[in-house]
Amino acid sequence: MDLKKYLEEQFENLTLEPPLFYGWDVSIRFELGNPPMFRINKEHYMEQVYYRSLELFKALHDIEDEVLVITHAYFADRPKNKVKKLNLYKKYIKRKEPIRALRLEILPDINCEPDEMPDPRNNMYRYWTRCRIRDLNYIPLIKAICNHDVGIKPMIYHRVYFININKKTIFHIYDDRGCDVIASSRDELMRIFEGFNDWILDYDRERINRVFLE
Repeated sequence: MDLKKYLEEQFENLTLEPPLFYGWDVSIRFELGNPPMFRINKEHYMEQVYYRSLELFKALHDIEDEVLVITHAYFADRPKNKVKKLNLYKKYIKRKEPIRALRLEILPDINCEPDEMPDPRNNMYRYWTRCRIRDLNYIPLIKAICNHDVGIKPMIYHRVYFININKKTIFHIYDDRGCDVIASSRDELMRIFEGFNDWILDYDRERINRVFLE
């Protein structure tokens, strides 16, 4: 599968970078962690973050669904010939075939101004492969993504996106506070809009309601 072609066909003009929520009309932003709770009890805070992120992931993905697991990584301190395939895939994918099929694209300094010379240290390394949900050790993977900013190991520093080929959705945990879910059609997200409505981030609720209630 050609990733660029797939995104153009299903998510035309979408830039795969945060915040996904503001870059696509059919989108929902969910609150995972309540920041005041973090200061009171970090353990309870993370329990909520894990619970919500995993429940949303399971609601969006059936066990036989095919997904593209995409990672955006930056290696400013490493020369190109020293960048290796990410251990993320070896650690969290059960079958060898998707690991062998792992693709790498090097995207030059995407934030460079037109009149500037791209800086190779700002290159983005896009890794991706295709597998089924049943091939993923998704529980520890999701938890490691959530751990990024809170100093808990294991943690994943890179941005990880899950594109559900069957349902045409994209799931992205931007940090322990929240996650964005987008879809090519409103109908695909209506079920989680209704089932997890209490978790929708209130700051963006009005915008989300205009999409799903009007």
